Order: sequence, then structure tokens, then C-alpha cells
Amino acid sequence: MKKGIRNTAVLFTVTWLSILLLACGNQAATPAAGTDESKATTETTGTTTAMEETNEGETRIFKDWTGHEVEVPVNPKRVIYHGEVTGDLLALGVVPVGILRQEGTVFDDQVAQAEDVGFPISVEKALDLNPDLIIFSNSDEGQYDQIAKVAPTVTFDSFGLIEDRMRTLGDLLNKKQEAEDWITAHQKATEEMWTQLHENGLKKGETASVFTMYPGNRLFVMAGAGLPQLLYGKDGLKPTAEIQKVLDEDMGFVEISTEKLSEFAGDRIFILDPVTDDAKQSTKELLDSSIWKNLPAVKEGKVYRFDIVKASSDALSREWLLQELPKQMIQ
Repeated sequence: MKKGIRNTAVLFTVTWLSILLLACGNQAATPAAGTDESKATTETTGTTTAMEETNEGETRIFKDWTGHEVEVPVNPKRVIYHGEVTGDLLALGVVPVGILRQEGTVFDDQVAQAEDVGFPISVEKALDLNPDLIIFSNSDEGQYDQIAKVAPTVTFDSFGLIEDRMRTLGDLLNKKQEAEDWITAHQKATEEMWTQLHENGLKKGETASVFTMYPGNRLFVMAGAGLPQLLYGKDGLKPTAEIQKVLDEDMGFVEISTEKLSEFAGDRIFILDPVTDDAKQSTKELLDSSIWKNLPAVKEGKVYRFDIVKASSDALSREWLLQELPKQMIQ
């Protein structure tokens, strides 16, 4: 993520974008997802050799995202995951005992019994859960030092490429084979989805843009985080020239004025419907505006709307999107 994005005054709200705004900035001192340096970091993460036997109670040393070398259980049983991609763990068959809860996900029922440890993470709640491992999607050393007193704590890049995330978690949670199986199945399903879409009218080289409204009548274009990670993948849609500039600066998103909509709008437009009432009202006003109605994609009926919470970048949400994209895009 772009250095210096974080606005530390922004408090956590129920909107998914709020988590993005906060979490991206906390990666200021680390490489951007998708860069060569980031990939190298991911590839070396957790490279210490695990003990051959994996009986309960055994530990090993794991090097995390921000460089801590942590003694972690070989087979963690009570995991707290604090971050945006809880669905990654669920896809590996691991149900955390504590999470950063976001209502309205595609996996709500799977984490119904998990404790919400809050934002920022509550040390008291974490203690009550008696975890044997905490996965912390943040590079805030102050918070890290506090929660690391509760249990072995590793930092995790929740904005990395999904394949990198799954392999890192597979290593950390002793689920390497499950991670590789998921990646293989996901890549196959993704290829099949794009083939289906190309066979039903999607032209090679078509561009796409993803917009969402944030409380305070603020308009954001998404670039390197969330839904675009899927849209701009192999065989998929392409970013517009202006969005490519944002990507080139390693930014996950950027705020723009409505006057610049036409500069960022692609051949196809995706709207992420927000959670809060004021942001919903701002979205309605945007879609009723003449600027919006005059966009070519709007005139051609190539606009698609998704719930911002469901259209996330975690593994289970990605599985859901692979089913939902064709439903909306094939008319």
C-alpha cells in the first residue's frame, strides 16, 4: 500500500472501507502487495523448518510479515484472527475463537460463536479467550507489543495477493496441503468464470472501475484492494489509465471528486453499496446525478452493484464473487 495513506484519526465503523482506510496505512513501512519486494518477503515468510512430528504442544519459530521471529505452536487450536480476511482461515478449515467482526459477510454463520475482540483489539477480551496464537493484520508495533503479551502473536499482510496469503496461513496453521488445494481449485474456477464471460459478450481489453461512497459524501475509486484484485486478474478486465496510475503508486484506493468520474470510469462500472445510511443516501444522489447518467457505461447498462461487505477479498468472499459476477454480467 502507498506509504503514508493511514489517517490515524479515522475510527473504525461498520463499513468495510473503513477497515481498508485504516489497515492500508499501517502497511506504510512495508512493501506494497504485488511488488517484487513484497513477493520476496512472502516467499521467505515462515521458511523455518517445522519439526517432523506435529504433536500437540510442540512449537517452532515462525518469521512473520514485519520481521518478528515468534515461537508458535505447530498445531494451533485456539486462534484469534484480527483483520479483514477471516474467510481465508475458514477456507482452510480453521474457525477462529476471536475475530474482528463485520456483520453481513458471506460467512456470518460460520463465525457466529466467535468472540468479537474489537477495534482496536481488546487485550482483555483476548486474554479471556485463552488463545494459543494471535494473527494480527497490522504493523502497529505499539498494539503488537500489548497483544504479544497475551499469546504468541504474528503479523500478517491481509492485503497481499490471495495466493500468497493462503500459503502463508497454510504454513502458519499447519494447513499447507489445504492451502495448495484451495489455490488450485480457485485458479481453475476463476479461469472458467472468465471463459464463460468472454463467451457471453465480454470483449478482450475492456476496462472496469470500482466506486464506493464513504460517510461524509466521499467518493472513492478502488484500485489495488478488494474487488479489483479479482477484476484485474489474468484473463479479466483492465484498469483505466487513471486507475493504472493509482496502481502504479501502490495504492489500494483513492478519493476523487464527482467531477473526475468520467476520467476514472471504465467500459464497465462496479458499485460497492455501503453500509451506513448517510453513505447510502450519497450513493443514491450520485446515481441520480447528470454526471453519472452521462457516463458511457451507464448509458449502455454496464453497471453492476454489490454489497461492499460481501464483495471482499477474502477466500470465501472470492468464491461467492465467482458465482455472482456472471449472474450480473451475463444478460
